Amino acid sequence: MDTEIFNMAGIDIAWCPGCGNFPILKILKQALAELTIEPTNLVMVSGIGQAAKIPHYLKANVFNGLHGRALPPATAIKATNPALTVIAESGDGDMYGEGGNHFLHTIRRNPDITNIVHNNMVYGLTKGQASPTSQIGFKTPVQVAGVFLEPFNPLAVAIALDASFVARAFSGDAEQTKEIIKQAIKHKGYALVDIFQPCVSFNKLNTFEWFKKNTYYLDDSHNPSDRNEAFKKATENEPFPLGIFYINPDKKTFEENIGIYQENQRPLYEREPDIGKLKSLIETFKIAE
Repeated sequence: MDTEIFNMAGIDIAWCPGCGNFPILKILKQALAELTIEPTNLVMVSGIGQAAKIPHYLKANVFNGLHGRALPPATAIKATNPALTVIAESGDGDMYGEGGNHFLHTIRRNPDITNIVHNNMVYGLTKGQASPTSQIGFKTPVQVAGVFLEPFNPLAVAIALDASFVARAFSGDAEQTKEIIKQAIKHKGYALVDIFQPCVSFNKLNTFEWFKKNTYYLDDSHNPSDRNEAFKKATENEPFPLGIFYINPDKKTFEENIGIYQENQRPLYEREPDIGKLKSLIETFKIAE
């Protein structure tokens, strides 16, 4: 499949020159094209933020929701039609800050979706406040004395909750990031891909060069089925490991566990409601006179 099928000619992309979102958009297009995923079978779900604009620049079905609320509709969309490829995508503030509670419980549910998080360690859309992943000492117009809170560690949290696929990539490494995204999309179950990217306007600390100097790739000796070792790697910083940290292929997905497809494989959107059962349910809520 030609990547041109995912292009939208004439669209003015509203990111700063040099933004890390540009390479992520290109990488995602290439990954989708190489996996031969048709736009009609793809649903991109996002919240609010600069990263959350990516679905606007793809030919796909799109659900753009409230700040921090991408994961619940993504879970519902997949449950309604399991044949779809569903990608929930937003920034570190949206997913880990406003959406932090949804992040935790989506991992627990294990829907068969891919969760791509653009991690630039700052709020870019709202002009540079510290995000959950901002490093200690990072100064902003709001945190004028520097951040003093412990940075949120999404990978360690995900592995602690036994997420079925956990990975980290860097937008500056196109080929490696593309392969990680492809593996995440092909994985059956919840797959987290946290992607380091520079914010050239509001984060002068964690630059492209900084990420290059402060990251390294897990080598072939790393066993992604070893949860304890994966957790140890997830707690490393400066340098931060990149690659696939953990995979648990044996977990049942949310769609399998809720039981609606055990006897009937037809997707929910094709099924007719049982009006009789619905009326009986409503009757149980009536207050006796």
